[in-house]
Amino acid sequence: MKRVFLVALLCFAVFAPAAQAQIVQTIDHFPSQYVDARRVDIWLPKEYEAEKNQRFPVLYMQDGQNVLNDDTARDYISWNAGNTAMDLTAQKKIKPVIIVAVWSTEDRYLEYLPEKALEYLTNNELKEAMEVAKATGSSKQKLMGNDYLKFLVGELKVYVDKTYRTLTDAQNTAVCGSSMGGLISMYAAFEYPEVFGSAACLSTHWPVLFDENNTNPFDAVSKYMELHMPPAQNHRFYFDQGTKGLDAISLPYQKQVDQLMVNSGYKENVNYVTKVFEGAEDTEKAWKQRFDEVLLFLFEK
Repeated sequence: MKRVFLVALLCFAVFAPAAQAQIVQTIDHFPSQYVDARRVDIWLPKEYEAEKNQRFPVLYMQDGQNVLNDDTARDYISWNAGNTAMDLTAQKKIKPVIIVAVWSTEDRYLEYLPEKALEYLTNNELKEAMEVAKATGSSKQKLMGNDYLKFLVGELKVYVDKTYRTLTDAQNTAVCGSSMGGLISMYAAFEYPEVFGSAACLSTHWPVLFDENNTNPFDAVSKYMELHMPPAQNHRFYFDQGTKGLDAISLPYQKQVDQLMVNSGYKENVNYVTKVFEGAEDTEKAWKQRFDEVLLFLFEK
């Protein structure tokens, strides 16, 4: 196995008013033998320093550039995830949690595709997927979802668990993402149910190929989910959708996913939930406004 070397920069950044200063460790180029190196930001709750013997659950989040800091986020609006977590923890509504914000790269589309589901696509649809990837900036010509998860589970999580006082079991390890990030977060929990006990999938882009007239890609994802569903007794899923823009296209598919969850033994508002936000679109601003719902579902006391 190729040896990789990691250089971490510990920085103290103020992403909010001074009273809510956030401690974030930034690794500018986290190396991987599976995918390109990328930035990873690791947000620590204030309890991490105050309670030296305490261990903490961990939330892994896709598109990490949009998670913590407005300066790096799309349209300069982040999810403000750290402040939301601090507020809910201070109100004793959730357990303090470590947030690992994993930045995406130019290969985002290929890395976030649920690779095994694509086995059910036609050759023309796979070709279309490669064209979408090229149009979004990728220079790769291969599916990368499985390799991305190998990086997430076999390299990044290993590092985080070795470096920080984490609760390493699946019941204390969650994954979260939006749009295509929601798709890969679902896939992570399905492929590694022994690692991720819960997943939050916001505005999940179920159509996959950005073509509302072609339902076959969703049928492929649905078939994969039906065959690989994690056991309901020890897994939990949060889904949501808005009603405008891309969310309006995905919403009808979400209803089919809901039925699939019920058919697989999941109980709504117990170990899975789907929320619909009227008027919301596929934007960081919308996800920021409802991130508290995510944290409450995943880490409520």
